[in-house]
Amino acid sequence: MSRRTSAIAAVLSLVALGAPLIAGCRAQSNVAGEVSNISADSNSDDILAIKNEIAELSLSIDTNPQDANAYNDRGVAKFKLKDIQGSILDFNRAIEINPSYSAFYSNRGNARLELNDIQGAISDYSIAIEINPNNANALYNRGNAKFKIKDAEGAISDLSNAIAINPQFAAAHVNLASAKLEFKNDPQGAIVDFNKALLLDPNNAYAYNNRGLAKHKLNDLQGAILDYNKSIDIDPHDSDNYFKRGNAKFALKDIKGSIIDYSNAIKIDSSSPDYYSNRGIAKDYLGDYQGAIADSNKAIVINPQFAPAYSNRANAKIGLKDSHGACADFKKAASLDHKATIQYLSSENGSWCLNMR
Repeated sequence: MSRRTSAIAAVLSLVALGAPLIAGCRAQSNVAGEVSNISADSNSDDILAIKNEIAELSLSIDTNPQDANAYNDRGVAKFKLKDIQGSILDFNRAIEINPSYSAFYSNRGNARLELNDIQGAISDYSIAIEINPNNANALYNRGNAKFKIKDAEGAISDLSNAIAINPQFAAAHVNLASAKLEFKNDPQGAIVDFNKALLLDPNNAYAYNNRGLAKHKLNDLQGAILDYNKSIDIDPHDSDNYFKRGNAKFALKDIKGSIIDYSNAIKIDSSSPDYYSNRGIAKDYLGDYQGAIADSNKAIVINPQFAPAYSNRANAKIGLKDSHGACADFKKAASLDHKATIQYLSSENGSWCLNMR
């Protein structure tokens, strides 16, 4: 009875995309600021300031119901407070009053993207670009939306065009690099673009995070860890930073260090089966089979269709000499189309289970 070799998941985890850009049209420039991640847990002073801004804009609208800019700016404020439906209503009204202003469509596209209405968002961004072909923000946002639906060529084209219009657009460099990494498997090319982004924005946590992933792909594990360290320094509340650093430490055989990082990722976000699954693999590696089973169980509770957790739990059960339990888990993983487990059960090493009743 042999164990299947476990693979640490998510070296190829989804690259992080920056937040969409949203424009407040009272600014003279069409270059928009990045949306703040303001929520009920954010600084109460920030929230109060935005609520006051909404109240002032509402008074302005009462005075002049045809002020498209006021509707747009109130929509921006509502977006920041996560009142996405309310923001869409305001952007709709701004468009009704002035249907020829590019930024209104781009902003409504951002709101639709927030609601996962990706095709609706792309439609709005396309109208914005048709009105103003030099709207780098709309091109950037449409590129992000296309990234989400895995339209590789479309995403790369839009992000490249945004950079052509605004070569100082750091976020576009980050996401162009991310698209090259995700869709083209081009870590070297991605690193070139991440480097450009970091020259423009040395505190861009996404750029360090994703450049770390590119370095991991090139087996520069120490370089990857340095980038994850930097990303954590900038944003210590992003669970993905700890998760990816844990993967790099595991690859360097720093198993205890990887467990610490996976645990930190779980403290921040306990809803990811990948985090529990990878920590379980690390525990299994150290002979903590009960701990490995417990983590696999948690991954399965989060997602009962998460095949790697069954396969990893099977390995831990083999460590505990529970051959029947292990075989049942291997077969469950195979039934969920887990390729590595299917290959294992079809091999000579896995024949003990395939023939077990």
